[in-house]
Amino acid sequence: MSHQHYPSSLLENAVNEFSRLPGIGRKTALRLALHLLRQPETEAEKFGNAVIQLRKEIHYCTVCHNISDTDICQICAHPGRDASTVCVVENIRDVMSIENTQQFRGLYHVLGGIISPMDGIGPSDLQIASLVERVRAGGVKEVILALSTTMEGDTTNFYLFRKLAPFEVKVTTIARGVAVGDELEYADEVTLGRSILNRVEFSNSYK
Repeated sequence: MSHQHYPSSLLENAVNEFSRLPGIGRKTALRLALHLLRQPETEAEKFGNAVIQLRKEIHYCTVCHNISDTDICQICAHPGRDASTVCVVENIRDVMSIENTQQFRGLYHVLGGIISPMDGIGPSDLQIASLVERVRAGGVKEVILALSTTMEGDTTNFYLFRKLAPFEVKVTTIARGVAVGDELEYADEVTLGRSILNRVEFSNSYK
């Protein structure tokens, strides 16, 4: 494909930045840049400021590592949530998916990924030590493992199960084979909600 010639280096710079986003090719990047150019300047500024503010001012909850506008997220700070039940997920999108089901009233723990030796991700790269500390501190009666049903997800489940074994805590996993695809965000809300309600004891889930 021949190199695209741009009438302006400023436009080319904008296209280069847009095309670095996941799923955005150069054609789409050009369309987005030209769209912004057609907007009133205030709209373009609003867009740019939203991105800058997101990056500069976002907090990560000091309890569960969910993204938040404050040091402790709204879920952890909510007095009506059941603090004795903690649902372990890979990422922030999974928290959003489970919250959309409106079937879970406990708290979360966001690992920030799963153990994947192929990608060079070990336990120390994830929020595992802080999960163990939460359980060690007492008050947590059940930990629900809601990780993807991949080999890496299973490896992480087993690792967490072993780490939590010394404590008086029930470890469960969401019903297997219920989620569509390997990521929770692709499961429809009713199915995902049911898989949380029908969770099973971890030790019995792999027999």
